[in-house]
Amino acid sequence: MPRNVSLFRRAPALRTRRGGGRPTTRAVTSVSAVLLVALLGPTGGADAGLTHTAAASHVEGALPDGSAYVMDVPANWNGTVLLYSHGYVPDNSSNPARNAPSDDARTALLKAGYAQIGSSYPETGWIVERALSDQLATLDRFQARFGPARRTIAWGTSMGGMITTGLAERFGGRFDGAVAMCGLEQGAVANYNSGLDTIFAIRTLLAPGSTAPLVRLPDQATALASTAELTAALDAAQATAQGRARIALAAALRNTPAWTNPAQPEPDADDYDTAQRNQFDILHQVITQTLTWRQDAEEHASGNMSWNTGVDYARILAHSPNRQEVEELYARSGRSSRDDLAALNTAPRITADPTAVSYMSRNISFTGRLIKPMMSIHTIGDPLVPVQAEQAYAEAARDAGRSRLLRQAYVHRAGHCTFTTGEMLAAVRTVEHRIGTGQWPDTTPGALNRRAAELDPTATHAYATYRPDPYPRPFRLPL
Repeated sequence: MPRNVSLFRRAPALRTRRGGGRPTTRAVTSVSAVLLVALLGPTGGADAGLTHTAAASHVEGALPDGSAYVMDVPANWNGTVLLYSHGYVPDNSSNPARNAPSDDARTALLKAGYAQIGSSYPETGWIVERALSDQLATLDRFQARFGPARRTIAWGTSMGGMITTGLAERFGGRFDGAVAMCGLEQGAVANYNSGLDTIFAIRTLLAPGSTAPLVRLPDQATALASTAELTAALDAAQATAQGRARIALAAALRNTPAWTNPAQPEPDADDYDTAQRNQFDILHQVITQTLTWRQDAEEHASGNMSWNTGVDYARILAHSPNRQEVEELYARSGRSSRDDLAALNTAPRITADPTAVSYMSRNISFTGRLIKPMMSIHTIGDPLVPVQAEQAYAEAARDAGRSRLLRQAYVHRAGHCTFTTGEMLAAVRTVEHRIGTGQWPDTTPGALNRRAAELDPTATHAYATYRPDPYPRPFRLPL
């Protein structure tokens, strides 16, 4: 990187513009804030259209639909605002406004001069459609209060990573760049199709004769009843060699990784017993989320958005990175996977409701048609949003001729969104370099880890060389 390009440089500080909205505002006057200003040093002259700020600002308020929003602007605002989109919040859960993926990330970015904003979205659950408009409305409120930002970057985690990508594709003119972290980059339709494949295999192979509904779930009670029935079948199957092989097959249909828990060591490549045990453990959560979250999503979509008509499960397994594990466990059980794949391929299929597919295509599936630079990052052992989602988006961007605007990087760690603060900030820093210079900096793992260490020197960072396998059932909107 050229010496004169500092991605977290201290740009001239800005003054809060008064007026606009009805949020309550408080200047940060704690001892920690005073120390922060002292560490950041004096400010310089103002950019065109931007003026000095006397103190850091913390702003909370509400949008017309009732969504809460929160804004933090440091005294030495460098002119960049980060719009954070948070992940899925289950029904009946606390849903405060969020403007950063973690307290540590927020603190580090404030020290570096970044303004940070975000909303709660108007409801919990699969509220993607309204999340997009609320995030844009939050950005409008920020601009009305603090003036135009020099740079605006969208970023988010999990479902928020998907929302970030949606903002980048559909409202790219409002942003200078984007950072999607652990996102559902396969899009909503592909996500729900893969979830259906796994629970369809569990019901067909582990609970033959079950009529537990997998789609068109009228209420949460029905979803929970199906969850209980499939979970009981899963637990019973784990006690036999044949059952364990079938569990591995169900996991392979969505590419559930062998390493799922960052607190546990990564299993050796041929340690299929540990891999299967890890997959068995995480499938409890997958079953619950697939059914309970699906029920909520079906309410928004007014029907079932998933199907497996025409799907060849033998083909999906043949392209899965878990194929060798599945074949080895079947061999140990004395059975052939061909028989169970045939059972899946001849079982009664599930059709989708076209209106629901259309809704999920809008909220959100992707074209890959970026107009501004975006970087996405993913852990390789993500059990809830398998890393192959990144390959699905890479193909969409390639087909749209926008690969030059996309960079993807991988962290050698298990877990969903288990990034260090440095890893996340290194991605922001990388996108800012691309915005400022028109050229991507070095995005090799070594370069990303060095950037991460500069920003977060006490943590161990793990960007690594990795290439995801194909997503099992990609789905993209036509160009």
